[in-house]
Amino acid sequence: MRIAFITAIPLNPLQGSGTFAGISALASGLKKLGANVELVTPGHVPIPNFTLKRFWFNEWLRARRWDDFDLTVGFDMDGYRIAGRTGRPHIASIKGVIADEMRFERGWTRLSMAWQASFERRHLERADAAVVTSRYAAGRVKDLYKVEKTAVVIPELIDLCAWRRLFACAPAQSIPSEFSVLTVCRFYPRKRLEVLLEAAAKLRDIIPNLRVHIVGNGPERARLRRIWRHLRLEETVIWLGDVSQLELACEYNRADVFCLPSVQEGFGIVFLEAMAAGKPIVAVRAAAVPEVVDHGLLVEPDDSESLAQAILKLYREPELRSELAAAGTQTVLQYDAPKVARQFLALAESMSV
Repeated sequence: MRIAFITAIPLNPLQGSGTFAGISALASGLKKLGANVELVTPGHVPIPNFTLKRFWFNEWLRARRWDDFDLTVGFDMDGYRIAGRTGRPHIASIKGVIADEMRFERGWTRLSMAWQASFERRHLERADAAVVTSRYAAGRVKDLYKVEKTAVVIPELIDLCAWRRLFACAPAQSIPSEFSVLTVCRFYPRKRLEVLLEAAAKLRDIIPNLRVHIVGNGPERARLRRIWRHLRLEETVIWLGDVSQLELACEYNRADVFCLPSVQEGFGIVFLEAMAAGKPIVAVRAAAVPEVVDHGLLVEPDDSESLAQAILKLYREPELRSELAAAGTQTVLQYDAPKVARQFLALAESMSV
């Protein structure tokens, strides 16, 4: 089966974040099942503004021929210009629900996302089928876009074989005297990293060997660094920036706990990575997080005291850490790439001409 994956999202982990991970893992999983998947992207078009580049890309799609494919799949808003117009069935695969994510943004970013959300809605209306990654996302699509078609829930996936190889190759750099908390994300307002910083400030005198390792980068970097300096966390919180996959595996290996206080996740692939690494999770009871993290400590949103207490509980109870970690390694099996890719392929085959 010949499938076109259409996306303007940068297909590298340093810019594309979880969307990159989801698309690339699904493409790889489908290829292993015998499908021929081609990524259709803008390439190196010299348009510095991502929103403008995205609209240019969608206009360009109209001029492309699609006769070589049995099915086209557009991610988020990408593909709205060709949905229902190529003579081929088309799936709108929604990774983040732009109209939901924009609630946490301000200024030009919010305005540009509102513009993109209007075309994501049009994409859903024109597509032959809609796919979302969680029940939460399905509900948000229905409430925010008022689209009549029912979205099919196919979760995100993780290539466990690939991650196990990385974990095996990555040196376990844990320092026995440290208690290490890891977070991995792009620095967006909805990730609420300031809540983690506040929790770290509350814990540093209680857990004197506490170290918080933050992997990632993004538009909130300067604001978060100001909070970090104000809270005098220079000896407690380490900013690692963007790292390679092998370096990320090293960080998972050395961590005692994974923590992400995000209040908006359409799914949350990093939680699967933490489970695959055998790490207990502290997160927030919001959005799709409870669907994914069914064995972890969940606290209320924007509550640094509760977040600190959850981390402290895991520090004081190593048996609980082991119990949650073991449960997570079992939970993540249901999201292994071959299983989830088969679900997507079954939908694709039911639609192919």
